[in-house]
Order: sequence, then structure tokens, then C-alpha cells
Amino acid sequence: MRLPYAPIAERLPMKFRPLHDRVVIRRAEGDIKSKGGIIIPDNAKEKPQEGEVIAVGPGSRDESGKLIPLDVKAGDSVLFGKWSGTEVKIDGEDLLIMKETDVMGIVEKTVAVSKAA
Repeated sequence: MRLPYAPIAERLPMKFRPLHDRVVIRRAEGDIKSKGGIIIPDNAKEKPQEGEVIAVGPGSRDESGKLIPLDVKAGDSVLFGKWSGTEVKIDGEDLLIMKETDVMGIVEKTVAVSKAA
């Protein structure tokens, strides 16, 4: 028997909110060519250890129960360890979920200012 409507998971976009001190990260795109110009196939690419924070949890709690907010926020570009996080697929997109302690740092975007002569 076929239902006249799609299952609820197909009709509604999935929203995901990480809990505690977890962050959701979209990996940066890896290089498609080597320095010598050779095209690298997907299965031979080294996965980048840089990405963009998509969502963050509310934070962790200290011994007294006080909420400690996270240092990273959505939109931050971050570096993380090679084996950090758990790969998941959310809304058809490959993402990583990891604890904030697995994030090594935030990459600050600097704007180059040219001096007029």
C-alpha cells in the first residue's frame, strides 16, 4: 500500500541543534589539483582540517551548574584535528559534529590594506 503523501522526514527540512559543548562544522573544500597540476580524484584527496562552524550548542556547565558559553560561534572559520569529530549527513550534506575542545582555533580573516605611495 502506497501512502498518498511523503513521509514527514521528506516533507520537512531537518533542523539540527547541537547539545552541550558540541559544534557542527562544514568542512572546507579540498584541492582538486596538486601543486604540479595533476587532478586529484575524490577517493585520493586528503580531507581538509579546516571548516566553517554551522551551529553551536549552548555550552557546558561548571561544578556549580553555571552555563559556560562556547568561544566559537556560527560563521567562524576553524581548524581541527585530523581525526576529530563524527561525520554525519544532515539534509543531504556531509558535516562534522565535535566537542569544542576538538577545535584547535579560530582562523581570523584579515583584510590586506595597501598603502598609497
